Amino acid sequence: MKINKLIKKIAVAAIITTLGTSLVACSGNSAANKSSETKSAGSTLDKDELVIGLDDTFVPMGFKNESGEIVGFDVDLANAVAKKLNKKVKFQSIDWSMKETELNNGNIDLIWNGYSITDERKGKVEFSKAYLNNTQVIVTLADSNVKTKADLAGKKVGAQNGSTAVDAVEAEANVLKSFDGGKLVTFDDNNAALMDLEAKRLDAIVVDEILARYYMKARGVEKYKVLTENFGSEQYGVGIRKGDTKFVEAFNKALGEVIADGTAGEISKKWFEQDILVK
Repeated sequence: MKINKLIKKIAVAAIITTLGTSLVACSGNSAANKSSETKSAGSTLDKDELVIGLDDTFVPMGFKNESGEIVGFDVDLANAVAKKLNKKVKFQSIDWSMKETELNNGNIDLIWNGYSITDERKGKVEFSKAYLNNTQVIVTLADSNVKTKADLAGKKVGAQNGSTAVDAVEAEANVLKSFDGGKLVTFDDNNAALMDLEAKRLDAIVVDEILARYYMKARGVEKYKVLTENFGSEQYGVGIRKGDTKFVEAFNKALGEVIADGTAGEISKKWFEQDILVK
């Protein structure tokens, strides 16, 4: 009988301990959920500093110069818009294929680096209004016999991983299927793809025209050829966390002011020798 009573006491104690642990866990989860809700409910507009994620090899939008300083058209434009918003700016290099994850996890506040507006991306982020036009062009070496998309059959074609160049090519399944191996050769950045093109390890690359023209000018336009056919036009916008409409509205107002007062036009002339902004 004494043994049975002891067993019962142990069992009751175990139940009480389990219930207590469960209540603490529930309380902890509730607090964590509330913390998460509070974090998600806040707007980027409430921050003093904007952390901008970028691929630091994407000339001329945002890249490291010879001194290791991050410079570029988007960098200058971001600083001008941040000034209108009365915010400080920090530029943070990221893996471009992880850009939306970095944004939605709160590691960065904006994706701003030649970020093309697409329907798929609209499901992951809020976009600012468009500020530049772009085209996904096909670049080969000047002496290449590739003149059309049809000529890419059996050829090695490269593009940056996680870019809209990949999306644009994959949208034309029959063309993609004709490539060597039936697929693109992808790279972490466009510079690596262009170097492989120059080394003739690739026959062509698909890349943002804005980057391609700037790169070719720096390396010698006579070395390259841009095909007449392309993989479609698009526009650049700034990626903002999903649901943060408060910041989208304030951001678009500030961007509009920078364009209207001529500041953005001067930045464009600095990098492109002309004002190419979407008005």
